[in-house]
Amino acid sequence: MSHTLPTLEAGPVRLRQLGEPDLADLHTVFSDTTAMRYWSRPAFVDLDETRGYLAAIDSGRERGDLFQWGIEHVDDGRIIGTTTLFNLDLKQGRAEIGYILGSAWWGRGYAQAALRRLFEHSRDQMQLRRIEADVDPRNTASLKLVERLGFQREGYARERWLVAGELQDAVLLGLLLRELPA
Repeated sequence: MSHTLPTLEAGPVRLRQLGEPDLADLHTVFSDTTAMRYWSRPAFVDLDETRGYLAAIDSGRERGDLFQWGIEHVDDGRIIGTTTLFNLDLKQGRAEIGYILGSAWWGRGYAQAALRRLFEHSRDQMQLRRIEADVDPRNTASLKLVERLGFQREGYARERWLVAGELQDAVLLGLLLRELPA
């Protein structure tokens, strides 16, 4: 089954399917050590690693269990981050969320605009009812972002991740999409 991601307009950003022309922008995001600090893997080192990641994004989309949109800055057409629905279970109406913005783009409301639009699409077009998030407790900006969007803290997983030799805990959060703030 082939899946093409819809383009989703979100004010100053748009969510769209990623492709080979986005490789350099995607590498800029995923090699940003500041942005990748709380990710579940270390920052990418070279373009081949990013190329492999783009291939994995394509494979997940084709399988239908991972949908990763590029977050495009509307004014200049550059990819400044991504947002992902993964562990997608349409029968159960749930998915997990992942998101990242290059650190140069932080603090401008772009992540909130992108996530809100993705959640609306998830609820209205995909008929999902629940989104789950896993956030490093040291990443206070990310925790504030998802809580502003209505996520509730549901658990705490100690030493959930081992990234670059460092053990990381995780705050587990959930959003019932019917409770998405207006």
